[in-house]
Amino acid sequence: MAQLWGGRFTKETEAQVYDFNASISFDKRLYKQDITGSIAHVEMLAKQEILTTAEKDELITALKEILVEIESGNLEISHKYEDIHSFVEATLIQRIGDTGKKLHTGRSRNDQVALDMKLYIREEISNVDSQVQELLKVLLAVMKNNLETYMPGFTHLQKAQPVTLAHHLGAYFEMFKRDHERLLSIQERMNTCPLGSGALAGTTYPLDREYSAELLGFAGPTLNSMDGVSDRDYLIELLSALSTIMMHLSRFSEEVIIWNSDEYRFVEIDDAYSTGSSIMPQKKNPDIAELVRGKTGRVYGALMGFLTTMKSIPLAYNKDMQEDKEMVFDALDTVEICLPLFTDMIRTMKFREDRMERSAASGFTNATDVADYLVGKGVPFRDAHSIVGQLVLLCIDQGISLDELPLTEYQKLSDKFSKDLYEAIKMETCVNKRNTIGAPGKAAMSAVIQVYEQYLKSV
Repeated sequence: MAQLWGGRFTKETEAQVYDFNASISFDKRLYKQDITGSIAHVEMLAKQEILTTAEKDELITALKEILVEIESGNLEISHKYEDIHSFVEATLIQRIGDTGKKLHTGRSRNDQVALDMKLYIREEISNVDSQVQELLKVLLAVMKNNLETYMPGFTHLQKAQPVTLAHHLGAYFEMFKRDHERLLSIQERMNTCPLGSGALAGTTYPLDREYSAELLGFAGPTLNSMDGVSDRDYLIELLSALSTIMMHLSRFSEEVIIWNSDEYRFVEIDDAYSTGSSIMPQKKNPDIAELVRGKTGRVYGALMGFLTTMKSIPLAYNKDMQEDKEMVFDALDTVEICLPLFTDMIRTMKFREDRMERSAASGFTNATDVADYLVGKGVPFRDAHSIVGQLVLLCIDQGISLDELPLTEYQKLSDKFSKDLYEAIKMETCVNKRNTIGAPGKAAMSAVIQVYEQYLKSV
């Protein structure tokens, strides 16, 4: 057992207790952030003349060598150390002796781990956001190619009114656009540097916290040392944002699964993003979509788990907070594998335009337009609604669509019907006369797509 404390203790820590307490098995992924933060800390200590220039140079050279060796695989992170901070500092002391013991001057592991996690999360948010942006680009490309791909819009999972595939996917564009903006908001809000907060009450050393923050790319230092070491709000916000991303992916996955079913056949998932059955040779399963849907619960679990962990922790730092890492790391890993796979599945997916349009026509999605036609002829809407309800019943009884019902049948219920009805209730007409902003009409959608194109250029 290798640890950087113990002077006050007369007994060795019980092995099982040590293992229970240790975090190196999962916080070792913070090695880069730990070394980066240490280098900035050394730079600041030298600026404040707490370290000499020679000590600074010796420490920074050794820290950079350790980083290079870890990344090349020449230096293995040993689990005999309690955490990554202990490993880096102990390795430094082994290499350069007493100068290495000065690294921790004016610093606590409390502000050190808070810094490491912020540096890591700041980078990971950028990674997730890049993946969200790529999905937005793919969605926009599919939308641009499907302004006239007519399909049923649904409410209560029942066919409601005709829309286009571009319009349907535009709803998901809006969702993932909000996800992008949420990630940026979290990144901006968390961009304060806890280094220099000490264990909870700062330090007597004349640290320049503004300089440390500047070196590490933060907007400035945290303004309360107790909050600096115990703030995990940004992780809860991140887990919430990741959960929302997964919720959006799961909703979309559910639709892909439905659309892929034999009853719908709206889409053909590329073979590279499907799997087969070990017993049923005809099967082509939407496993990527199903796994994304399933893994959503895993990310939700991380959010609820960490909220529960944090709910009763008094100020300032408590060991409970160590539980943040595994949950956050797992949630990030999950989202960062789901997003690109889902994006490529959508990118390679074929949309069956013929099936979509037939489905829209056979589901009476133009019934509202028949009612609107009567209203345009002076029939009160409630009367028009009743008439069209009777027409739908007639079509169901005959097994035909409203487009196929003879004009004579229409005219039995209202003399306001004439042959121009059929043009009024074509899928193309039903969609394209809806041109208020946000509606599925081609003119409205074309305008929105231009807005989206400008939006993606600006991010």
